[in-house]
Amino acid sequence: MSRFVMNRIPVFAVMVTAALLASGCSRMKASQGYLIDETLFTSILPGVDNRESVSRTLGRPTFAGQFENGSWYYVNRLTGQYAFVAPKTLQQQILVVSFDEAGNVSKVERRGMEKIARINPVGDKTPTLGRDEGFFAELFGNIGAVGSAGGPLGGVPTGRDGPR
Repeated sequence: MSRFVMNRIPVFAVMVTAALLASGCSRMKASQGYLIDETLFTSILPGVDNRESVSRTLGRPTFAGQFENGSWYYVNRLTGQYAFVAPKTLQQQILVVSFDEAGNVSKVERRGMEKIARINPVGDKTPTLGRDEGFFAELFGNIGAVGSAGGPLGGVPTGRDGPR
């Protein structure tokens, strides 16, 4: 090989390694939920529209409230994650359409990231009754605890009338 090619091999190896490392650090983004169309959302007017017209305009809601008059919620969330890491919410929009008792739209509002709840479960274990054994004690703990082969009394087979 020529001296020119030999000098370029380390540079090429460093560039390939850097490219592979950078590709593993790229953030993947995903949009989930209702795709918001601003024109359709702004066309919903309180006092003018009702449940049927909202359903025709915006479609079925992501979920409907179970209390009061059953507000409809249209949720869109943009998440991002690096490889092998739990996804994180980058953006969120919630469109809320509230109805009165007659089924007419009473309020239309938009909410954002302020409604995201951060929950950190406790990592403690629940204590249970029984023994606290290690891996090998669990694996080999029953050896010798059960009677030997041949019967429950140490190898002497028994019948109804006593030993055979």
